[in-house]
Amino acid sequence: MSDSLPTPPAMIPCEEIAAHPDFRPLLSIEGIDIDLRYATPDNFVSRNVYGGLDCAWLRHEAAAALQRAAHWLGRQRPGYRIRVLDALRPQRVQEQLWQELSGTPLTLYLAEPQRGSIHSWGMALDVSLLDPQGLEVDMGSGFDEMSLISHTDHEAEHLAQGLLSPAQLIERGWLRAAMRQAGFQTISTEWWHFDFGDRLHVRRDLPRVL
Repeated sequence: MSDSLPTPPAMIPCEEIAAHPDFRPLLSIEGIDIDLRYATPDNFVSRNVYGGLDCAWLRHEAAAALQRAAHWLGRQRPGYRIRVLDALRPQRVQEQLWQELSGTPLTLYLAEPQRGSIHSWGMALDVSLLDPQGLEVDMGSGFDEMSLISHTDHEAEHLAQGLLSPAQLIERGWLRAAMRQAGFQTISTEWWHFDFGDRLHVRRDLPRVL
C-alpha cells in the first residue's frame, strides 16, 4: 500500500465551466436575482475584475441548495427574492483581489489564495435580499463593506450602540434563515457570505476553478 498523499483534483479553467457536467448556470435557478458585482465597477476595487469570464455558475449541489433557499423564502415571505452578488470566483480573480489588499489589515476579508476561497470551487455565494418592489433591502452595511458593522458576531453590540437597527437585523435574520435551512453555513465577518458543504472536504476533494 502506498503511503503517498492523494493527488488533488486538477484545476478547471473557467472558460471550460459551461461544458462541465458538475456545474449549473445561475440563470437556470428560479426565483433569484443576479447582480454579479465583480463583473461591474460596483465593488471595492471599482472595476470589472471578471473581464470576459462567465462566472454565473455554481456546482450542482450548491445550486440546488440555492434553489431550495429561494423557494423557502418565496413561501415564507411572498414577493422577496434572493439577489446573488457573487458566486463562482475563479482562482485567478481571487489572486487579483488579494493583491489589491496585500499588506493591509483588510486581508481578513479574503481567503489567502494558496488556501483558496470556497467561491473558487463554486461552493460559496454572496447574497442579499430584494423587497417586493425590487429594491435591495437595508442590511446596515453594503456588500463588501469591510468593517465591523458587517460582522455577524458583533450585531448585538451594534444594536445596543444604535449602529444597527432592529429592522436591519430582522432582514439579516431572514437572509440567514433562508440560506441556513437550505444547508449553507455563515461566516462571522460578512453577513452576505455563505458556504455550502464541508469546507475541508471542498478544498481537499473537489476541483478548483482557475
